[in-house]
Amino acid sequence: MTTKRPIQRLIYPVLAALLAASCAPVMPVKRVGMVTQLRSDKVAEYQQLHADSNAGVRDLLNKYHMRNFSIYLQKIDGKWYEFGYYEYTGSHFEEDMATMAKEPRTIEWLKKCDPLQNPLPGAKGWTNMSRVYFNP
Repeated sequence: MTTKRPIQRLIYPVLAALLAASCAPVMPVKRVGMVTQLRSDKVAEYQQLHADSNAGVRDLLNKYHMRNFSIYLQKIDGKWYEFGYYEYTGSHFEEDMATMAKEPRTIEWLKKCDPLQNPLPGAKGWTNMSRVYFNP
């Protein structure tokens, strides 16, 4: 009868756990880019609403699997535009977005933000952009 050495008793369970973790399915990331126009007279107010010190709905973004959410501002031909990006890491995108839209705090947040924006023609809010390139 052979007995395992003490080091093997420690290492084998760790190796087994690492192997099992490396074989676990990885959820694909859905990358979302979007654009809308920001009212020129509301830029400072919008920046204040989204300041790092304002928690806003950050916890809800995390709750509904939205990571690396970023918003950029750019003035083009005298008009301000917002470009947003996030990565969705969940497995039920449509369901999560619909549920988050019903959250009372989301509704209140959008009541503050939406009036500061001028959606692009034909849109009611942010317009999703088509990704043309990704470098992993």
